[in-house]
Amino acid sequence: MNRIIRHRLAALASTLALAAAMPALAQDDPLTLNEAEYYEGDAANVLVFSNWYDGLFADAKHSGVELIQQGERIATNGDVRLSPTPGQWDEIGRLVSRNVDPATGRIEVLLEYPDYQFQYRILAEPDGDTVKLSVVLDQPLPAALAGRAGLNLEFLPSAYFHHSWLADGRGGAFPLHPASDMVAGGERNAASGRDIGPGAEPLPLATGQQLMLAPEDPARRVGIRSDAGTISLYDGRNQAQNGWFVARSLIPEGRTGRVVEWTLSPTLVPGWLRAPVIGHSQVGYTPDQAKVAVLELDKQDERGGNVTLLRVTEDGTEAVAAGAAKPWGRYLRYNYATFDFSGVKEPGLYQLDYAGQRTAPFRIGADVYATAWHPGMDVYMPVQMDHMLVNEAYRVWHGEPHRDDARQAPVNHEHIDLYRQGPTTDTKFAAGEHIPGLNVGGWLDAGDFDIRTQTQYAVMRSLVGLWDDHRPARDQTLVDHALRRVELHVPDGKPDILQQIEHGALYLASMYDAVGYAVHGVVEPDVAQYTHLGDAASKTDGLIYDPSLAFGERKGDRSGTPDDRWVFTSKSSALNYGSAAALAGAARALRGHNDALADKALRIARDVWSEEHSHAPNTFSHGNTTGGWLPGEEFTAAVELLVTTQDTAYAEAITRLWPEVSQQFGGYATVAIKALPHMPASYRAQVEQAARAWKAAPQETDPNPYGVPITTGGWAGNGAVIQAGLTDHAIHTAFPELSDGGQVFRALDYLHGTHPAHNLSFVSGVGARSKEVAYGMNRADLSFIAGGVVPGVLVLKPDYPENKEDWPFFWGQNEYVVNMTPSYVALVHAAMAQTGEGAQ
Repeated sequence: MNRIIRHRLAALASTLALAAAMPALAQDDPLTLNEAEYYEGDAANVLVFSNWYDGLFADAKHSGVELIQQGERIATNGDVRLSPTPGQWDEIGRLVSRNVDPATGRIEVLLEYPDYQFQYRILAEPDGDTVKLSVVLDQPLPAALAGRAGLNLEFLPSAYFHHSWLADGRGGAFPLHPASDMVAGGERNAASGRDIGPGAEPLPLATGQQLMLAPEDPARRVGIRSDAGTISLYDGRNQAQNGWFVARSLIPEGRTGRVVEWTLSPTLVPGWLRAPVIGHSQVGYTPDQAKVAVLELDKQDERGGNVTLLRVTEDGTEAVAAGAAKPWGRYLRYNYATFDFSGVKEPGLYQLDYAGQRTAPFRIGADVYATAWHPGMDVYMPVQMDHMLVNEAYRVWHGEPHRDDARQAPVNHEHIDLYRQGPTTDTKFAAGEHIPGLNVGGWLDAGDFDIRTQTQYAVMRSLVGLWDDHRPARDQTLVDHALRRVELHVPDGKPDILQQIEHGALYLASMYDAVGYAVHGVVEPDVAQYTHLGDAASKTDGLIYDPSLAFGERKGDRSGTPDDRWVFTSKSSALNYGSAAALAGAARALRGHNDALADKALRIARDVWSEEHSHAPNTFSHGNTTGGWLPGEEFTAAVELLVTTQDTAYAEAITRLWPEVSQQFGGYATVAIKALPHMPASYRAQVEQAARAWKAAPQETDPNPYGVPITTGGWAGNGAVIQAGLTDHAIHTAFPELSDGGQVFRALDYLHGTHPAHNLSFVSGVGARSKEVAYGMNRADLSFIAGGVVPGVLVLKPDYPENKEDWPFFWGQNEYVVNMTPSYVALVHAAMAQTGEGAQ
C-alpha cells in the first residue's frame, strides 16, 4: 500500500509541476484578437473557424481551431468529431454560424450534426498567453453519440517527427512510422479503406489531464490542459497514411453547459521574426529577361540590409551587384520587397544573399530552359500511363494496371470523387455489367488511379499544340503498345510526344468503340480501392468480374472479386465536343506516325460533330467530370476540326459561336488565336479587339508582388499561372503590339521558386531545389516523381499562404495532376520560342 501511495504522490507531483510549467510556454505579451479575427501573439496564431471544410474532396485538413507557430501551421481541425482519428470521408459537423466579439475577443461558433439532431457550440476566449476552448451543449449528448463524440485537435505528423510528448509528466516519443496498438471492431471500414476483416480502431499513445507536445522545441511546443476529464493522444496514421496525431477528449453523457474545457497554450517568443524567403528562379534566367527576386518578410521585420548577387567562381563567390531591396508593401500576412538584377546578363552561376541567407546556385544563360521540360516528358508522363507496365532501369514504377476495365456504373450512383451516374445508363449495358474494350491507353489522372476523360483530352490538346507549334522530336522513351510495356531512358526511334498523343487517342477512341460517345471516365468503385497506394497493377486482379463466381474465385480470365473500375456513362455533349476536339488534333499530329489511328480519330471527331448537331444538347453535369462550359467545348471542337480539315462548315460554326465565347476571352484566347490563319480578316479584327480589352482589364485576383494571378480557392492556382503565361504568349505571337510576352517568364519564375511560402520549384526535379515530397501515387513514400507539377500555394483564410514541403497529403497544394505537366512543357517551349531557342 505504501508503494501505491508513493506512486500516486509522485504522479501528483509530476502533474503539478507540469501545470506550473504550462504558463511558461508563453511570455508576457498576450494573445489578442486582431483585425483578421484570429488570435495573434509573438510567433503564434490561433485561428478559430476562419476556414471551413471546403467540400471539394471532404476533409482537407484546414478547418476548425488551427495553430500557426513560428510561421508553420502545425495543428488543425479543432472540432467535435465522431471518431478518435477521423478519416477523409468521416462525418463532419455543419457550420451554422460564427460570431466574433471584438470587445472581449470571444469567438462563438454554432455547429450541428443534423442526422443526430445534435447542436453544439465551441467557445474560444483569450486568457493572457493561452486560449480557453469549450464545448457547450444546451441539450445533453444524444445517446447515439455517447462514447463517440469528442473534442479533437489534430497535429501535423511531420512537424512532430523526432520530437517527444509528455502526458501528466510521463513521456514518450512520437513514432516515425505508425506503430501504436489497434483494437478489433469499429464502424469505419469504408472510411478507413479496409474492405476485409472486422475493422479496427487505434488505442491512444497516452492519456492524461495535461498534454505537452514537443517540450524540448519552442517551435513545436504546445500544451493542452483539460479542466475536467482526460485528453488522449492518438496516431491517426494507423487508420490511413494521411492521418495525423490527434488530441481528444470525449464529451460526457447527461450533461449540459461547458462539457469539455481545454486550455490551449502555444509557445510565444517575444521578438521572434520569421526568416526571410528569397523568392527566385531555381532554374535561372535568360540574359535578356527580367530578373526580379521577391523577398517575403515578417511584418515586424525592419532589419533592412542589402541584397547581394554573387557570381560562383572556381575560387568561391564574388559580388557582382548589391543594393537595398525596394519595398513593395503588404500582401496577405507578410511584407514584400523586390531586388531587380535584370542588368546582369553575363552567363554563369549565381547566388543571392540576404540577411544571412544564401540561395542555391542558379544559372544565367541563353539555354536555361532547354532541359527544364525533359523530366516531365521523360519521366512523369510515362509513369502516368495506364494499361502499361512502366519500367525505369532496376525500378518498376507499376505493372500493367486495369486489364479488367470496366463495369457499367449503377444508375443514380454518386461517387466520392465527383463522378455521378444519372437515372439511366444511356448504354446497352446493365448496371455492373462489363463493358469491353476500355482497357487501353489513357493516363492515371493524378495521385489517384482513375482516368478522367476531361483531363485526358486536356492532356492531348496540350501535346498536340506542342507538336503543332514546336515539333520537339526528343526520343528517350520506349513505348510498345503490343507488349503493353514502357521503358524509360530507352530511345526507340519515335518522338516521345507523338507516342503520348497516340496513347491518349487510343483511350478516347475506345470510348466510342465501346458505347458510341464520350464517357465521364473510369474510376475505382469504393474507398478501399480509391485509397490504394501501392503498385497500380495490384489494385485489381486484372480479371473480368463474374458475379456467378464466389468472392476470390478465379476461372480463366474471370474472377468473383468485384474490383473492376466503374465507368460512368451519362451522356454529356460537353464531353463529346471536348473529346472530338482532342481527336481532331490527334489526327493532325499522328499523320505519318500512325495513319490508321489518325484516320480513325478524324472520323470519330467528324461523326461526333454531326451527331451532336442532330439533337438538342445533353446537358447532364456533375462535379468536374462532365466537361467544361458547353459553348466553349463546341467552339474548341470547331477550331480543331477546322485546323485539321480546312472545312468551311467549321469556320461558320466558329463565327456563330464567337460572340458568346468572346465574353470569356481569357479562358479561350489560345483556342481563338489558333484559328486565325484559317479565318477571314473580320474574325482576326474581332479577336484582336477582345485581346485588347482583356489586356486592359484589371486582374480578378488581388495585386501581389509576383505579377501573376494567385487564386484563393480550395485548390491552389499554378494552373491559372500557367494559363496566364500561355495566353499572354498567344497574344504576343498574334498581336505583338499588345504584349511583350513577359507574362511567360513571370509565370515560369513563379513556378520555379519566385512565390510565397518558400522558394522551391513547384516542378519536381527541375531547378536546384524543388518539390521532393509530393502527392502522386508515390505519396506514402514521402517522395516525388520527376517532372510532376504541384498545384502550388494554397491561400488559407484569412491571410496564410501555405505549401507544405514535408507532408504530401495536402492534395490542394501538392497533388500532381496529369494535365499540368504538358501545359508546363508548353509554357517552357513558349519561353524558348520568345528567346529564339529551338526545341531540343
